[in-house]
Amino acid sequence: MKLIKEYTRLITFAVGILIGVQVPNFIDQYAKRISAHYIEAKVNFSGYQQTADKHFGGNVEALLAHYVSSTDTVFKDDAKNIKQIYKRQQGFFAELKALDRSLFRKIFHVIFYADNDVLQETITEFSYTVPLNHEAIVCGLLLGLILSLIFELVAFTTRKLYFAAFGNRTGLMVR
Repeated sequence: MKLIKEYTRLITFAVGILIGVQVPNFIDQYAKRISAHYIEAKVNFSGYQQTADKHFGGNVEALLAHYVSSTDTVFKDDAKNIKQIYKRQQGFFAELKALDRSLFRKIFHVIFYADNDVLQETITEFSYTVPLNHEAIVCGLLLGLILSLIFELVAFTTRKLYFAAFGNRTGLMVR
């Protein structure tokens, strides 16, 4: 029984390492997708930005107000589209700024504040690799250690609860 526990603990640690080394790679792939979407949104908005630069001193809000106040319904409808593209560009820019931090702050950001569409896209298209850089090794070892500690805690708690409920009627040696 002790041998099975030891092998299970080692397997848990190894799985933790393998999953942990993927974390920096996942964050990197997410950041690259955000960057690509930002570039796309920026290109899509560039004509409107040029118009805002030429006629409104670069003020996009003034351009939008002009479109909204127009009597032409086509311009009014276009205002919604322009605003959507502009907000998308600004959102991706803010996301890039949030990802320009240390690894653990990036991880925290992606867990709690990621762009859901891009996060799902990254999960769906994620390509597994085993990078051997400092960040991947640290994440792998930390996750391996955490999973091993959780395994030990669960095993210890289960053993204590079992013997508290049933005593030592099985003849097993309690440590």
